[in-house]
Amino acid sequence: MTKQNKLLIFILTIGVFGILNTEMGFIGILPSISEHFHVSISKAGWLVSLFALVVAVSGPTMPLVFSGINRKMVMLLVLGVFVVGNTVSIFTSNFTILLIARIIPAFFHPIYCSLAFSVAAASVSKEEAPKAVSKVFIGVSAGMVVGVPIASFIASATSLQMAMVFFALVNAFCFLATLIFIPSMPVEERLSYGSQFSVLKKSITWLSIVTVILLNSAVFGVFSYLADFLKTVTNIPANTISLLLFVYGGANIIGNILAGKLLTKNANKFVAAFPFVLGIIYILLFLFGRFTFPMAFITLIWGILGGIGGNINQYWLSTAAPEAPDFANGLFIASCNIGTTIGAAAGGLFISELGTRYVVLVGILSLILSLVTILLRNYRYSPTKQLSTKEYTL
Repeated sequence: MTKQNKLLIFILTIGVFGILNTEMGFIGILPSISEHFHVSISKAGWLVSLFALVVAVSGPTMPLVFSGINRKMVMLLVLGVFVVGNTVSIFTSNFTILLIARIIPAFFHPIYCSLAFSVAAASVSKEEAPKAVSKVFIGVSAGMVVGVPIASFIASATSLQMAMVFFALVNAFCFLATLIFIPSMPVEERLSYGSQFSVLKKSITWLSIVTVILLNSAVFGVFSYLADFLKTVTNIPANTISLLLFVYGGANIIGNILAGKLLTKNANKFVAAFPFVLGIIYILLFLFGRFTFPMAFITLIWGILGGIGGNINQYWLSTAAPEAPDFANGLFIASCNIGTTIGAAAGGLFISELGTRYVVLVGILSLILSLVTILLRNYRYSPTKQLSTKEYTL
């Protein structure tokens, strides 16, 4: 891999981190937003769930719409929209305006992320492509979890506005790095819309989409309210909450690394075991989440499993539609965000009706359903089973 390619992949990784950080970083400051804008914690959760819903809707289509435009120009457009949206979030005192400033960038979110995967893969040889994509995926994992404790720490140490400044600065840095260091990348060969949409005719694609939705709901339906859980159930101070969020984020990166190795060895059995292991952690969370030291251990293991879960999701959809990788990436992003939307909304409902401690039920129910779809795919599409075209398609 040349120095230019390494720089390109580094910028893409930081860019993906900035995009996902803007999306998920709000989880760490939901309590502060609730207090600052005088709204309930469940209403503040709209900033996460509605953002994810918009990404879910635009995920399969927006990358296709911009697929024929110079990739550097598209990346600059997306990063510019995020810089503007984050800047508005810093200065507004109106919750509705804050919500709008979140929703507009959400439409452009899947464009950059899908593009980052495909550009990274195309920048190296076919043999090195998985390694390049895995490096960019570290940015995804970091953005989804590391930004949460960073934002929480900044908000508790300084102010809510400074946490939002952090979001804006990361995206501004990526905008400038892209402008200066990334060369023009005109599109030379483009797959037709029809050839990419044809993967939706396969039943394995839809079965995989449902699985990803349920797995992401299981993880983020609970994780979206981790800061509130630590505050109201575990009853620990703000600084300790930030520390445990850092623990979760660091553990998530470890899980991301472990997943790459584990998925190369009998992936189907590994994926099928995942709901059981995460389910045990959620049971422990419900039973011992009121105690600080057990909660710290639970958070560590939970974080590792969260990182593994993200890789499982990407693997599950990419292997379902290998002939259309760009579209599969869009479906992956959309499915993950549908899961986040459902999970966060259900989590808010459970909190409103039963209390914060019972948010774990969202995760457990989602895991039970995901296990059904995983076992169904493993049974119908086992690598050792020869499938006819009729059996494989809808």
